[in-house]
Order: sequence, then structure tokens, then C-alpha cells
Amino acid sequence: MSSTFITWFVVALVLVTSVGLLISRDWRWNLGLMAAQYFGVFILISQTWPFGLASVKLVTGWMACAALGVTRLGLPEGESPLESAWPQGRAFRLFAASIVIALVLASAPNMEALVPGINAGVVRAGLFLAGMGLLHLGITAEPLRVALGLLTFLAGFEVLYASIETSVLLAGLFAIVNLGLALVGSYWMSAAQPAESAQ
Repeated sequence: MSSTFITWFVVALVLVTSVGLLISRDWRWNLGLMAAQYFGVFILISQTWPFGLASVKLVTGWMACAALGVTRLGLPEGESPLESAWPQGRAFRLFAASIVIALVLASAPNMEALVPGINAGVVRAGLFLAGMGLLHLGITAEPLRVALGLLTFLAGFEVLYASIETSVLLAGLFAIVNLGLALVGSYWMSAAQPAESAQ
């Protein structure tokens, strides 16, 4: 299979996973989609980084998903009161996601012109992830979903930045930031639980 086909397949994968994170209500599905998203990010980054550096991204992402999952597993089931205050309909979220997709498709050629030599699929995947992450942050207040939105946005930034800069220090810094966000999200889920159960 050609690398162009693989790149566009991975672009479709990250688009499906990021939209799935936006519309899914089940935290188990969300973490599974996030793990698949990190696999797609790994494939995109491995096109420009050495395999060892790119695999750091995959392992770090899966560790972040595991940390969030273990924390969420220890909490009682049920929808968070924080989540019920935001737009609920899947139709609304799909409409908002389609706006982000249209914006990405319109702005991607300008981004390619700004950075010569960057792969068109990588630009679209990075912008899809960053846009969906920001959209996710804009329509939720539930701690797990906020953490997933932040990790999605950061994954998009990493995909774009990795095509410009190859550095061991940069890979380590991104790994620390990803794990830090997962740990803060885990702490926030645990700390918000007593206040939610008291209502």
C-alpha cells in the first residue's frame, strides 16, 4: 500500500474518532476512541520522526487513556450534573462538527502554503484534531470530557509541529504535558465527585 493511501486512511481515522468523542456519551467508548486516535497520530508522526520517537507518542497516549480510565472506573456510574447543562442533542454536535470540518477544509490550503513541504494529509489531520478538541472544550464541563478535549487539541498541535521539528527533547516535553493533563484530569474527576454526589 502506498504511503499516500495510508496517510488519507489515517486522516479519516482521526476524523471519525474525534467526531465520535464529541457525540459519544459512554466513557468506555470515549477512551477506546481516544486510544484509536493516538494510534492514528502515531502513524502520522512516524512519517517524519524516527520510529522510536513516534512510539513515545503512542505509549504516552495510551498511558494517559489508562490513567483516565482507572480513575473513572472507581467513580459511580451515571451522568454528571455538569454535563446536563450543555447542549445535549447529537444532531447539534454533528452540526457543530460539520462546521469545524468545513473550516478545516477551507483553511488547509493556506496552511500548506505557509509551511512548504508539509504533507496535505498531515495538515488536515492536525487541523481536524485541534478544531474538534476546541469544539469539545467549548460544549462540555464534565472533567473527563474536558481532559479528552485538551488531549485531542494537543494531539492536533503535535501532528502539525512534528512535521516541522524533530527533537528528542520535544518528544519528551510533549510526553510530560500529555501525562500531566491526564493526571490533572484524573484528580479533577476525583475531586469533583463529592460535590456532585451532594447535589
